[in-house]
Amino acid sequence: MNNKSEISRRPSIIHLFLSFLRLGLTAFGGLAMIAYIKELSVNKNRWIDEDSFKHGLALCQTLPGPMVINTASYVGLRLRGLPGMLACFAGFLLPAYLMLLAFSVIYYKSHNLPAMTSVFEGLQVIVVAIILNATLSSGKGTLKQRNDVLLAVISATVLLLKVNPFFVIIGAALAGIIAYDIMGSKMPSMSFRSSRYFKNALILFGFFAASIFFLLLLNKRLFDLSLVMSKIVLFSFGGGYGALPFMFHEVVTTKAWLDSKTFIDGVALGQITPGPILISATFIGYLLEGVLGSVVGTLAVFFPGLILVTVTLPFFDKLQSSRYFLRATRGILAAFVGLLIFVAIKFALAVPWDVIKVVLGLAALTALVKKVDILYVVLIGAVISVFIF
Repeated sequence: MNNKSEISRRPSIIHLFLSFLRLGLTAFGGLAMIAYIKELSVNKNRWIDEDSFKHGLALCQTLPGPMVINTASYVGLRLRGLPGMLACFAGFLLPAYLMLLAFSVIYYKSHNLPAMTSVFEGLQVIVVAIILNATLSSGKGTLKQRNDVLLAVISATVLLLKVNPFFVIIGAALAGIIAYDIMGSKMPSMSFRSSRYFKNALILFGFFAASIFFLLLLNKRLFDLSLVMSKIVLFSFGGGYGALPFMFHEVVTTKAWLDSKTFIDGVALGQITPGPILISATFIGYLLEGVLGSVVGTLAVFFPGLILVTVTLPFFDKLQSSRYFLRATRGILAAFVGLLIFVAIKFALAVPWDVIKVVLGLAALTALVKKVDILYVVLIGAVISVFIF
């Protein structure tokens, strides 16, 4: 199967869109969806060989932004260029967007009803458990030496002192270059036509820049929303959870678009959809500017990933062989554990705790640590909340 002569004929754009639409409808497994993307594109249909898939996965793990959607987009890019990338991106993201848009409309119209109030009172506790579990998982995989722990603790501390998280990440990258002794790694070299990918990146960037300029003329708040979401994703190394500290800082602390409780409600609703945690941008955009705001928020937080994948792909081998890049990335990933600690503290402080909520939170955290699917934890927690709050 690794033999390129065995690779099947390339699928059509429509076939790609429909294939990833089906995946997107069932994408409740988080990072586990990577295995399904590989099964679809490598094992089942033999669209690309395994080495090409692994190369793309390594790229998407390194870049900021949602790794699963970026991986799906990479497959489309390799198969059908820019149109294929957009087809996979749209197909995979559309189900989560439409579902959260529907939830956002319902939330806007009914969140003050007694039953809904009870549900979200419990879901706030569940979200705290989800963030704590993400912090534990990230810490277990990242904090392997004393420098890692030190960077995480310093990052959490300075954030509690109200230092801008963007400065924290820049400082962590510089600290990583100084503190770590990591040599560049050698990956199997892949052949790419740099001019082709550079042209695609220019097209994507041109469209994105023109869209943001159009929003400036159309609606100042939509323009601000697009800039905020784009900035968030560009600093979110370590997957979607890494974006939460930045999203919270910008949406709640800096812009005051939402309060802490409403922001947590949006995160909870996002966990019921088959999409990454960054899909919460749909909820935020809808509450700010309706359906158009939901479209702008969603595209602004996911579209930059396409540009990064396209422009970085031809040079990824060089990045992986750069010790400075690897050291900076190590520092950033350690700092993100600290950022998650900060978010967990902020979310916990937004919850009016009592004995019942502590028990519910501990039960949810235990279930998540035991690898119970987040979807089941959220849904069961919502049902229980109706009866106990």
